[in-house]
Amino acid sequence: AGPKAIIKNVDMSEELQQESVDIANAALEKYNIEKDIAAHIKKEFDRRHGATWHVVVGKNFGSYVTHETKHFIYFYIGSLAILIWKS
Repeated sequence: AGPKAIIKNVDMSEELQQESVDIANAALEKYNIEKDIAAHIKKEFDRRHGATWHVVVGKNFGSYVTHETKHFIYFYIGSLAILIWKS
């Protein structure tokens, strides 16, 4: 396993949190470009859990989003921040 995920803010079941980290790690193994990493995570969430998921991946961004209850996570893997939410 790569670097440990550090969860910063979350409104999501433990099971979905773990799935988020696993999907993100798989994307990081496959892609280098942030946009591609985000696209992989989004498509996987839409496929597994229905539309509509949104994903932001990067090292420096602010955010303010509205999400469905129990469908939000913001975490770091290494220096990369990953924000995933459903609306």
